[in-house]
Amino acid sequence: MMEWLTAPLPWPVPQAWQLTGWTLVGYCGALLFGSRWLVQFWASRRAGRPVIPRLFWYMSVLGSLMALSYFLLSPQRDSVGALQNLFPAFTAGYSLYLDIRHRGWSGRKGDARGEPW
Repeated sequence: MMEWLTAPLPWPVPQAWQLTGWTLVGYCGALLFGSRWLVQFWASRRAGRPVIPRLFWYMSVLGSLMALSYFLLSPQRDSVGALQNLFPAFTAGYSLYLDIRHRGWSGRKGDARGEPW
């Protein structure tokens, strides 16, 4: 069904690496999940106080789900990696739900700065 994700990509990489579509999904998920801290740093620096912008939660959910799909659906089927990403996906999803419920879709309700990102 998803054979195109498991086929090696024709890009020039060291022979020890096997770059596939699933590997790219895993890399993108890890990059997205890790770079959310840069978004949080930038928002806190801009506000002059610690804040967690909504974009942080979107990046957390998407990054966790991408990494989780890599560990569950790729040929590696790594249960440790799946378990490691299951809890962050759940907590980030719940935090995003609470943020939307508290501030509304626009992100302005209850937020002094009114920044939805």
